[in-house]
Amino acid sequence: MLARFSVAYERFCRLLLTIFVVNIAMLVHTLLGAVVLGFFPSCAAAQTTFRTWLRAEDRSMRAKEVWGIFHGAWKNELKQANLFGWPLAVCWVVLAIDYYMMNWHARGTFDVAVSGVLFVLALVLLAFTMLVWVVRANYDERPLWIVRTTLTMIVARPLCTLLQIGLALLAILAWAQWPGLLMVFGMSLPMFCTAWIVYSFGRIPGMDIHDREQPGIRYAKS
Repeated sequence: MLARFSVAYERFCRLLLTIFVVNIAMLVHTLLGAVVLGFFPSCAAAQTTFRTWLRAEDRSMRAKEVWGIFHGAWKNELKQANLFGWPLAVCWVVLAIDYYMMNWHARGTFDVAVSGVLFVLALVLLAFTMLVWVVRANYDERPLWIVRTTLTMIVARPLCTLLQIGLALLAILAWAQWPGLLMVFGMSLPMFCTAWIVYSFGRIPGMDIHDREQPGIRYAKS
């Protein structure tokens, strides 16, 4: 019993170290890309690193190995992640402006109804944003295929979707309550939890912790 506890505790500490290193790597590489060009590749590289950890046999990667995987993935994603991420950012900006205009300048029942629809769309976009980077880390496909698969998962895997939305809200509350948590783990922690949720409940080929040997998957040999 004590030996099992020791092994579990060691793995848990290694996991926390991995999440911490990924957080530092995201900050460094975002700045390395002058923020504008570095943020989205950092998101893609973080999910690639977590995918590698989840599919590893012993899940005992050292900090240097985690950094190396992240850096290699970041360089590979420098172009494609920006081409994918910035249109997604534009969608968020348009939705935020529309919601603000409809919510704060509502004059009737129709405006309130539209505001409610926009809020639901924001939740869907939130789930999509959290999930899509996990899908991209697993499938080397065209952007339209990635978008279609992600939207299909949101509808076909309601438990997975609800857990992701709940996780996002919990992360915001945790950051507000304990700012130190944001400083130490940043976005890396909820991103790992998203990956774990997808691998546990997504039931998608190549994205299942119970079946790690699916062929034809991006970074399968990482």
